[in-house]
Amino acid sequence: MTTTAPRLGPAPGRGHALVRLVRLLLVAAALLGTVLAAAGPASAHAALTGSDPQDGAVVATAPKEVNLTFSEEVAMSDDSIRVLDPAGKRVDTGEIRNLCSGSIVRYGVALLPGLPDGTYTVAWQTVSADSHPVSGAFTFSVGAPSTTSVALPDTPVGGGLVGALYGIARYLSYAGFVVLVGGGAFVLACWPRGAAARPVQRLVVRGWLTLTAATLALLLLRHPYTKTGKLGDVFDLGGLRAVLETKTGAALSSRLLLLGAAALFVAVLFGAYARRRDEKEHKDLTFGLALGGTVVAAGIAGTWALAEHASTGLQPGIAMPVDILHLLAVAAWLGGLTALLVALYRAPSVERSAVERYSNLAFGSVVVLAATGIYQTWRQVGTWSALTDTRYGQLLLVKVGLVAVLVGIGWVSRRWVRRLAERPVGAETSDAETSEDEVSENEVSEDEVSAEVADEPEAAEPEADPERAAQLARQRAAVATAQRKKARDADPERAGLRRSVLTEAAVAVVLLAVTTVLTSTEPARTEEEAGRGRAAAGAAAVPNRPIDVRLPFDTGGVDGKGTVQLALDPGRTGANALHIYVLRPNGRALDVPEVKVSFTLKAKDIGPLPVLPDRIQTGHWTASGVQLPMAGEWLMQVTVRTSEIDQTTIEKNVKIG
Repeated sequence: MTTTAPRLGPAPGRGHALVRLVRLLLVAAALLGTVLAAAGPASAHAALTGSDPQDGAVVATAPKEVNLTFSEEVAMSDDSIRVLDPAGKRVDTGEIRNLCSGSIVRYGVALLPGLPDGTYTVAWQTVSADSHPVSGAFTFSVGAPSTTSVALPDTPVGGGLVGALYGIARYLSYAGFVVLVGGGAFVLACWPRGAAARPVQRLVVRGWLTLTAATLALLLLRHPYTKTGKLGDVFDLGGLRAVLETKTGAALSSRLLLLGAAALFVAVLFGAYARRRDEKEHKDLTFGLALGGTVVAAGIAGTWALAEHASTGLQPGIAMPVDILHLLAVAAWLGGLTALLVALYRAPSVERSAVERYSNLAFGSVVVLAATGIYQTWRQVGTWSALTDTRYGQLLLVKVGLVAVLVGIGWVSRRWVRRLAERPVGAETSDAETSEDEVSENEVSEDEVSAEVADEPEAAEPEADPERAAQLARQRAAVATAQRKKARDADPERAGLRRSVLTEAAVAVVLLAVTTVLTSTEPARTEEEAGRGRAAAGAAAVPNRPIDVRLPFDTGGVDGKGTVQLALDPGRTGANALHIYVLRPNGRALDVPEVKVSFTLKAKDIGPLPVLPDRIQTGHWTASGVQLPMAGEWLMQVTVRTSEIDQTTIEKNVKIG
């Protein structure tokens, strides 16, 4: 009958060093995952592409509402948009208006009437459609800028200790899923006898426990992660109830239910399936477990696909099934690799046919990963420039590099598998019989070690001295372990395979950490589109609303630093009124001897058209009847002179409709 191999424990020599190396690699990889996940707050996957009023705008009269435009759908609540006056008092009504139309995602909040002049702060916080929190703030001024006492939190939403813990839980959830699904697949598809091996059983059960604990942690941390940032709020039942009503909360709770079904699968796999001896019944049970296990594994993978990247953006109907296939392929490859590593080190009786079957399973998984990965790369990146110029693209290149390293090491492992397969069948059978004859990992024959301890004077009377008896037992265990290690290391093909698989596993753990960070990073396509949207919003004219521009300047002399704010009204062809405000760094008006403005339409070779504004009061200049004859992108140049010899010219492109 099949018996488990001796447990890796403290033993002298290279074997003990290898055990320590394995543990060190796992701890280092876990720490790497923690560092990567906690390197910064989770990047926003929905980006603010525009606002009305714009950031830094100076408007003549107070607007009736503030509107925000996003790159994708977001979940809004009454506190998602807050407008604060210079004293920090909230001046919005708190009623969020849905202004979405077609592909335009826009929300607004009405302002209280009769707002006085000054600088107002708009703070927003929401959750993007792919479950990641987003937040930000900007200012606009009514009449003229003023000082403000508004203090925003130093740690953005999704960051700090809560963000780090949430990132660790995400990493552990992926790791648990990979081990649970991949370990089960390895037993069913590659090594059915492994269902009775205790080390493999413990591995799969620990994968289930890790995934379950990580899912519970994500559910409890979700409210402080997306809302408050306070660790103590994990016990807020009201917050937990609100989380359960969201898409992410539904996905996490569904995952817990599916993990209940997974527990039943594990119990049958290591219970009835492991004990089944009738070939037909065993075959029927294998088919049932394979079918049921695939459904449960796909359902668990779907809880990620339904709540994260794949559920939003381009082609979600195709992206979600592709994402599920991608996750299952990752689990079959890396989880099966982990189970093989455990089997090679803790259960040397694993047959060469099982290793060959895993090699084929891994090859098929890599093919699926390549196909689904190419589609996901196109969907999330879009352009070659995004692949190198965005953080998502750069992380993706790191991931591709690690996968290439894994494939290279896997090729070496396949060579060892082929060499193992080329051995005579009799030699393999002899190895298996030797392993079959081994007793359990904690049992050692007296005859096996009697020669090693016969020269000990106290060995004849072990019962007279309990301490000496314990010492003798340890000696026997050490000798038995050394003998089994010697027999194991005498097999060069298996030894080489163990080393290559161990290296694969170490790289795989790092790959999993990079993948975790990648799933919490803004997709490159979204980042580029948001950047283009913000650029277009900054340059485009708003019909019947002034174009507001803020330009910092430094003439190099005394009182030579400040900001020029220009408002062009109505911001279109024909006659426009131009208001110019010259401000010190602290926001107070700065009196300067001269301000000049010119407009140039380079595309039509028009200009520069000079504008000589009149000084109205300290820091305020104006010009009426500024004629802009054609629509297009005009270069606006502003010359500020702060003394007889100190002046500078600054410029900005503005689109005139």
